[in-house]
Amino acid sequence: MSTGAHETVLNDVRNWLLAGKRVWLCTITETWGSSPRPAGSWLAVSSDGDWSGSVSGGCLEEDLLNRCAAGGPDTPQLIDYGISDQDRDHFRLPCGGRIRLLVEPLFSQRDLPHVETVLEALQTRTPVARTVSLTSGQAGCEQADIRHSGVRVEEQVVRHGLIPEFRLLLVGAGEVARYVAEFAGAADFSVTLCEPRPTFSQGWGHADLPLVQALPDDLVSRSFNDPWAGVLALAHDPRVDDMALLAALNSSASYVGAMGSARTSAERRARLKSLGVTEEQLDRLKAPIGINIPSKTPAEIAISVVADLITSRQHLRVAHPSL
Repeated sequence: MSTGAHETVLNDVRNWLLAGKRVWLCTITETWGSSPRPAGSWLAVSSDGDWSGSVSGGCLEEDLLNRCAAGGPDTPQLIDYGISDQDRDHFRLPCGGRIRLLVEPLFSQRDLPHVETVLEALQTRTPVARTVSLTSGQAGCEQADIRHSGVRVEEQVVRHGLIPEFRLLLVGAGEVARYVAEFAGAADFSVTLCEPRPTFSQGWGHADLPLVQALPDDLVSRSFNDPWAGVLALAHDPRVDDMALLAALNSSASYVGAMGSARTSAERRARLKSLGVTEEQLDRLKAPIGINIPSKTPAEIAISVVADLITSRQHLRVAHPSL
């Protein structure tokens, strides 16, 4: 299983702090006009020049790495990029774009417990809000009862709501699953591939995408039963796909989809209804899966699927709109 962007950055920050390094966590707090990354995106930089995450296409990263290599701020600072024409030309920001960043110094003794608390919350699928005092630099966190993430700056305090990374269960080993995993992983989804059929699991030849040989309904109930989870039935085998869909449609997973033609999808809906799935539950099923493009090859189908996943995820983590 791969790990999403925020957890990856926090894992790196924790390891650097454990090694006694100084760390600066850079958070996009606001954007105006076009911007390459949304508010809430992270870039972490260590005193040794290690870095993790992204806040632009590379131009801002270079400047932030140089700032931190020169010592970096000792207290939190808000930094604007793209205010002047010269600034936009220098950093090659998109036309008219402007980005405001919080550059936050982290120290091992003071901030390691905080980082571990936030990381544990995300790993246990609990929404959490980080707070950072712009005057003292003290960071805190609290459980958040909301599903939406976002960044706010109010009265010298930055509040960053974080939701768990979107977790995908792909059911059925095959070329479509391979490409969905590759494209979804690049788009910061956490991906698990499940294949209960021995013939397919034993012949799986992609070591870079580990495969879990288990019944999909068990995995759904154990690890993919919250609003930040999606279940994709890609086996093209009713014995496997229906088992996964029955569990997923009875779970809290926000995205449930199945691959197949319009005719296959209609037959699937009839089967699921005969097994006790309600019309309301069937309305949650995205089948045929993916956006409607003339896709035929496994890679094209995967692109259409991941495009639809990105749209659905955005509804879950909509931050305060950029100005």
